[in-house]
Amino acid sequence: MVDYDTSLIGRVFHSPNVVTVTAKMIADYCAATYDTNPLYTNPEVAENGPYGGIVAPPGFAATFRDREHIFQQIPRFAGGGLAAGMDVEFGLPIRAGDSITIESQLKEIYEKTGRTGTMVFIVFRSTLKNQRREVVAHIDHRFMRRPQRARD
Repeated sequence: MVDYDTSLIGRVFHSPNVVTVTAKMIADYCAATYDTNPLYTNPEVAENGPYGGIVAPPGFAATFRDREHIFQQIPRFAGGGLAAGMDVEFGLPIRAGDSITIESQLKEIYEKTGRTGTMVFIVFRSTLKNQRREVVAHIDHRFMRRPQRARD
């Protein structure tokens, strides 16, 4: 049986951190992922593209996280958990100069039993917004943790 404070489900956590995206951050991400799409890497091509300038690749949205702040709010998950999956729903493109804020909502806590025993999963939905409060992405993060056993 899951022994976690289920009253936290639905609670929204606002990150105190704002991330200002730079052209260097986008270029470094593209270099790390070997993404050479000129819409992300070439200012001249991007200027004439559909977005009128360089934008970040969609996967860049997955680099934003605030789990340290969130886990502080859930004592049984203090110290985090094993990343167990991520789903991303993309909104508007992220651009250099955007100031991204994150608010995360605890969606669910559930238990599963596998070959190695009981596992507890926690799912957060993070909403990333730019400085105009426009959604650039929704990200569902799943984390797994083994329940703590009672000590003798």
